[in-house]
Amino acid sequence: MPACCTPGHAHAHAHAPTLTLALALAPPPPTPPLSRVVRQLLSLPGGSFLMGTDDPEGFPADAEGPVREVAVESFRIAPTAVTNAQFATFVKATGHTTDAERFGFSFTFGAFLAEEVAAVSPSVAAVPWWRAVEGASWRHPEGPGSHVTDRQNHPVVHVSWHDAQAYCDWSGTRLPTETEWEYAARGGLEQCRYPWGDELMPDGRHMCNIWQGDFPVLNTAADGYAGTAPVKSFRPNGFGLYNTVGNVWEWCADWFTPGEETARAMRGGSYLCHDSYCNRYRVAARSSNTPDSSTGNIGFRVAAHPA
Repeated sequence: MPACCTPGHAHAHAHAPTLTLALALAPPPPTPPLSRVVRQLLSLPGGSFLMGTDDPEGFPADAEGPVREVAVESFRIAPTAVTNAQFATFVKATGHTTDAERFGFSFTFGAFLAEEVAAVSPSVAAVPWWRAVEGASWRHPEGPGSHVTDRQNHPVVHVSWHDAQAYCDWSGTRLPTETEWEYAARGGLEQCRYPWGDELMPDGRHMCNIWQGDFPVLNTAADGYAGTAPVKSFRPNGFGLYNTVGNVWEWCADWFTPGEETARAMRGGSYLCHDSYCNRYRVAARSSNTPDSSTGNIGFRVAAHPA
């Protein structure tokens, strides 16, 4: 696990019917949900851009650099991360069971837990603010007693790379490559630290959902959110994408290290990122986790080839 704030799982781990007049006159079936997913994607032109960073605030061990010119073909990408409502539609249509539900637990930030849940949820040795919570899943982000009823437009979390891939297979989409993700996240700006420029808080204005205060003991939630925020919070970037940094980590298609098929790349940082520990809410920042891992701060957005 790289030096970021997401733990990983440690699992050893017929005959054609006759067409009747009634059928012929029947109204067409409703538009399937997957078509709506594809229609919402933004079309981005291909081109070249400067990928990566040599920023002194970066993490060389994460292979953020060097800066290099990279070509990207035209593609489509979602303006937001997949929401709880969208994921629920997928689960209802397919009966999909997430990795967290199969394993029976997932990782949740300890401060979010009810007292009785925290009492029986062991902490993770390397990152003790995380707890392994039995029953935590996309439906129950903080374990038993929690639910997503009032978070329908928040990003779905506790989804593994496998779960994200299953959603893509159903919806006729795919996960973006890291190149596509960074190109889209930059919003047309060249080599800026953030999707809106180089200053974290221009004119004192919060532009993303990250940890405010003293990590991990005090989050003032000065940006408006202690946990996940609705997917269209804050201003979109120049390409119309929302929350490409902060809020939740987003799975990408790539392996984190080419040739080593152990961990998948994640981009964007999350609501738990803070410059004292996990300064990965920069556009060029990278992290990873094993494909079956899930936490309360990992989600995804989808992409597709040109129409």
